[in-house]
Amino acid sequence: MIKEQLSYRTQWLIRRYADQAAFERGEAAEVVGADGQALPAESLVEGNLLLNEGIGELLDLLCGLGAPTAFSNANARIGVGDSTTAEGATQTALQAASNKAYAGMETGYPSRTNQTVTFRSVFGSGVANFAWQEFTVVNASSDTGKNLNRKVSAQGSKAAGQTWTVDLSISLS
Repeated sequence: MIKEQLSYRTQWLIRRYADQAAFERGEAAEVVGADGQALPAESLVEGNLLLNEGIGELLDLLCGLGAPTAFSNANARIGVGDSTTAEGATQTALQAASNKAYAGMETGYPSRTNQTVTFRSVFGSGVANFAWQEFTVVNASSDTGKNLNRKVSAQGSKAAGQTWTVDLSISLS
C-alpha cells in the first residue's frame, strides 16, 4: 500500500529598521521598541496554525469551486495585532480588539520558488505602532477576507518612525 504524506513548514521573519532611510538602504538593525526594550534586527519564528476558512479557500481555488479570492499581490495582506489569545482553527480573524493593522504585499510578492511560497509586507513609520503579538495572511484589506493562518508570538512593540517588514514562507513537500 502506498501512503501519501504532506509536510507543511512555515517560517515568519520580522526585520526591523530604525527608520525609512535604513529600510531603503536595506540596513536592518537592532532597535529600541516603544516599550523601551532592545529588539534584534531580525527574528525568525517557526510555525503557525492553518485556519479552517483559509484551508477551505485554498481547496476552492485548487478545484475551481465557487468564487474564491486568490492570495495574490492584489488581494493578500499580512496582518499584525496585539492579542495573545491562542491560535484556534475555527478563528476567522486577528483576535485584537483594536490594535491591529494590515499591509499589502511588497512588489513581487507573493513569490514561489519550487515548493515554497513567500509573502512579504512592509509596515512603515506610522503603521502598527503597538505590541506585535499575532500574525495572519488574509485575502482582503481586513479580516473581512479569508484568513489563511494565524501565529501568536511576542515580537516587541514597534515604535513610531521605525519600519518593520514581515515575511511568511510556507513550504510543502
